[in-house]
Amino acid sequence: MTPKHIQHLYWRAGFGILPKQLQKIEGKNRIQIVDALFSSSETITSLKVNTSELEKISPKKIIKNATTRKNAIDKSIKKIREFNVAWIGRLANPKELLRERMTLFWANHFVCEDKNIFHIQQYNNTLRKYALGDFRVFVKAISKEAAMIKYLNNKQNIKQSPNENFARELMELFTIGKGNYTEKDIKESARAFTGYNHNFAGEFHLKKLQHDYELKTFFGKTGAFDGDDIIDIILEQKQCAQFICEKIYSYFVKDSLNKTHIGEMISVFYSNYNIETLMRFVFTSNWFYNEENIGSKIKSPIDFLLGMNNVVSMEFKNPKDLIIIQKLLGQILLKPPNVAGWKGGEQWIDSNTIFLRLKLPSVLLNDGYIYTKNKEVFNFVKRARGNKNPFDVVPNWEYFNKEFQDISIEKLKDFVLMSRINKGTNSLLNELSKTSKQDYCIQLMSLPEYQMC
Repeated sequence: MTPKHIQHLYWRAGFGILPKQLQKIEGKNRIQIVDALFSSSETITSLKVNTSELEKISPKKIIKNATTRKNAIDKSIKKIREFNVAWIGRLANPKELLRERMTLFWANHFVCEDKNIFHIQQYNNTLRKYALGDFRVFVKAISKEAAMIKYLNNKQNIKQSPNENFARELMELFTIGKGNYTEKDIKESARAFTGYNHNFAGEFHLKKLQHDYELKTFFGKTGAFDGDDIIDIILEQKQCAQFICEKIYSYFVKDSLNKTHIGEMISVFYSNYNIETLMRFVFTSNWFYNEENIGSKIKSPIDFLLGMNNVVSMEFKNPKDLIIIQKLLGQILLKPPNVAGWKGGEQWIDSNTIFLRLKLPSVLLNDGYIYTKNKEVFNFVKRARGNKNPFDVVPNWEYFNKEFQDISIEKLKDFVLMSRINKGTNSLLNELSKTSKQDYCIQLMSLPEYQMC
């Protein structure tokens, strides 16, 4: 594999690769490099924050006492913000790189939001557990998660009055896509998920008196189906494999879909719905490394931040700054815009976010200052004292110097930029000062080309 192909793989399977790590593996072939990615992600390390303070509060008091309940909710929301920062920290320093990247992907597929730290933490770790496993088992597990049961109103789904919200989104957003089912299919499948509930700890519980045990007709089949049966029937449809493969192709390869490549993916995935098998096929396919796919995707705000951190490790003295930056860039982890999640692609960039993206490297890495007419950004900056940097961040240039000590200033752009560089940018790069490798790195990260991976 060429160095550029390895960088491409590591931007898709992770958040970039450093020169020394690349040098260690560039002599290996594609199968060996991909195998190593999967081997390092075989284990599952759950992500947790300290919830001992909340654990001391009696569940009965939370249920019965309004003041205690409000206090518990406030503390829980603070813990969710803490979990957000912990998740960013995990993504920045992952033990299981590919598993963490897949967890981030699935979080914007099985979209969910909750104010209960115990339930959303459990949900996030369920994504992590099944991220490279059996998609069939994965979907069934998601349907029984407390956070999802609440988020899509399945607690209100009872025999006497079925709630169709989860049944609809299960098909539209999670499995086969809009237009591939009927309204009757939604109604019948909703009946199969009646009685789905959970206890206070977030453990799944079926309320038998609220479950509809009668016959249902779904996708032409009739039986006393429950939720798991419905999921099995959905996965029998080849459209399900196509829907997931298109989603994975769009995220990991390129926004514009290639029918031939997706057809190959479907042939691999439909046989057993094994996610790891599918991802191995993608990462080892010749077309994955086509020139047109390299540097073709706009970085999400999280990719943008983690990519910078991968090159120059940063320490945020105030963890809230990380959440504020996510908000300003348009992607706050654990707080999706709606049940469909973030659209990605060109939606990541507008006149406000591109301005901030071009300024942030200087602000975070060189104590720069933001001057902007954008109201939201301006109001935030205004809260800082005078011209002081609004973010209390310490860049680790010692880390950068160690990792890039063998890379010349002229070669630095080959590691920082993934997209093709046009003549105008090349001329600009020739004019930029190269007296300092650190300054040149910041200048490279401040280019429009740095928005691509």
